[in-house]
Amino acid sequence: MLKKELRKKYKTLRNQLSPSEIEDKSIGIANQLLKVDVWNSMYFHLYLTILEQKEIDTTHILNILFAKNKEIVVSKSDFMTGEMQHFLMTENTRFTKNNYGIPEPKDGLEVPVSKIDVVFIPLLAFDKKGNRVGYGKGFYDRFLKNTNALKIGLSFFEAEDLIEDSDKHDIRLDYCISPEKVYKF
Repeated sequence: MLKKELRKKYKTLRNQLSPSEIEDKSIGIANQLLKVDVWNSMYFHLYLTILEQKEIDTTHILNILFAKNKEIVVSKSDFMTGEMQHFLMTENTRFTKNNYGIPEPKDGLEVPVSKIDVVFIPLLAFDKKGNRVGYGKGFYDRFLKNTNALKIGLSFFEAEDLIEDSDKHDIRLDYCISPEKVYKF
């Protein structure tokens, strides 16, 4: 399928999930993530859930990171430039939602991209080769092309066979975690 078709399909599937299904699947993803050999890393970039989009509840992953004493990095998006700034999350970090409903840090200590070891990536769909479909704004592709961090997608659903219109600008995943399975590419 093409990215446009996959976006429509998976937004529809996600919107059909009940709050309890989202919770169960989010916990399943966090449990599967514990099986991946990433825990010797220190700096983890995590996106915060957009509740209105019925995204994976990353609170469970956040709790794992806190329990393992990891440094957590969160981003602020600049919709004029298409770039993201990355900030260390601390107990004093204050958040506000931007115009798209994305929770972002108001301020904080900026973290250079080179410090980030692991990036958890929001997506709508992915295929068996590690290609992914996001919301289509390209924020993560621009960010990921400048880092050697391990790229881990998080998905409520299993892999598609192929995203037909993936191209050279798309950054592939190293892993994708679903509630049922760890995909390694």
